[in-house]
Amino acid sequence: MTACNKNLALEEATRIVNYIEKGELTQEEKDRIVKDSISNFNENVNPGWLQYRKSVSTNEAFVEWTDSEEHFEDLYGTQFIDCLGGFGIYTCGHRNPAILKTVKAQLDKYALHSQELVDPLRGYLAHLLAQITPGDLQYCFFTNGGAEAVEMALKLARIATGGRWYISTVGAFHGKSFGAISMGGKGAYREDYLPMIQQVQHVEYGNADAMEAAIKNLQTVGEKVAGVIIEPIQGEAGVIIPPMGYLKAVRDICDKYGVAMICDEIQTGMGRTGTMWRVEVEDVTPDIMTYGKAFGGGIMPITGIIARPNMWTQKLIDNPWILGSPTFGGNPLACSAAISTIKYMLENDIPSICKEKGDYFMEKLGVLQKKYPTVLKTFRGSGLLICMEFPEAEVGYEVTKGLFARKVMTAGTLVNAKTVRIEPPAVLTYETIDQVIERLDGALADAKEAFKL
Repeated sequence: MTACNKNLALEEATRIVNYIEKGELTQEEKDRIVKDSISNFNENVNPGWLQYRKSVSTNEAFVEWTDSEEHFEDLYGTQFIDCLGGFGIYTCGHRNPAILKTVKAQLDKYALHSQELVDPLRGYLAHLLAQITPGDLQYCFFTNGGAEAVEMALKLARIATGGRWYISTVGAFHGKSFGAISMGGKGAYREDYLPMIQQVQHVEYGNADAMEAAIKNLQTVGEKVAGVIIEPIQGEAGVIIPPMGYLKAVRDICDKYGVAMICDEIQTGMGRTGTMWRVEVEDVTPDIMTYGKAFGGGIMPITGIIARPNMWTQKLIDNPWILGSPTFGGNPLACSAAISTIKYMLENDIPSICKEKGDYFMEKLGVLQKKYPTVLKTFRGSGLLICMEFPEAEVGYEVTKGLFARKVMTAGTLVNAKTVRIEPPAVLTYETIDQVIERLDGALADAKEAFKL
């Protein structure tokens, strides 16, 4: 263990600040940053992280340093087309100039809030969100990460209904905090933490009858259900799209039994799937909805929940902090980014762009699937949330690695490359999409040869 050395820390911090503030780095400085990064991650982050993250870069270390619109670059200027989109955060692109301008302007005023005076941007953002969400969704609570937003949704369901049980779905992903992972439907992320929140049942995704049976059985034996939590499309499970009518059926079931319907729109929302919110496809208004990822415009982290008035009980009005009190939740910088993101999305109709470019991607994938049916088993998606499925994880890994070598970034879903996502920024041009398809063609050909498919 390294002994405390404040003088050494000051020297190190000064050098790093210089890297950040400097316009152009020397070759020596770039080499030093790469060397430092490998050492720092192995010694101070997690020795397994680089081994895991280098899944598509073999033994070569790519240190991310700059980005713009549809690309990001490493220290040496190697440019990658982003078809991962930070798992959905870059719907508006990398460092979108319009959103960045707003955040910089806010930074010149004040960055964080006093915690006591009225912060106007939080109020403005909540009002705007009520205007762009379905039905009578009205009251907002802002958080910093997706799992934190899910925690607030789960707590609110209990406060509002008096219930204690939750119904989730097999294959679900709602984050990795203790409550959120209790709702998760993938064993690998749950096993080390058992027992978790005990009052949780998981049912088959897309099966409304199974959902109703679980609620009915619990209530029959005297157990009250607080909420149902579902993703309108299961993202990390492999872009699983439920049958049309599923969300509406779940809405009816929740109404029938007095259960809060929680829709997790953290990945599917903010235009990603071709509508501002995926629940709009079935004209459904959940009782509580979570949002995040693209909500901060790819500039600032901000997530949260919005709820219907009947969820906001007198207990929450009497004690506004009973739900939670995140120090940085809804801070001015994050709110300025989200407000500017909403403006940008509405001005440019980003949901429609996601739908049109998603349809274009899917059409091109259809051609490749016919060309390589033994490699690209199938594909599916909505808007720019698209998934390619391969016969085995090793095949998908080979394709992903081939794309990375061709300077296109993609990734599997929940550490499994059997399904590989395409989740690019909406600002990706059609010319760039054609480049991605051309490079994917090459990667599929290589995988076919490597596995003799």
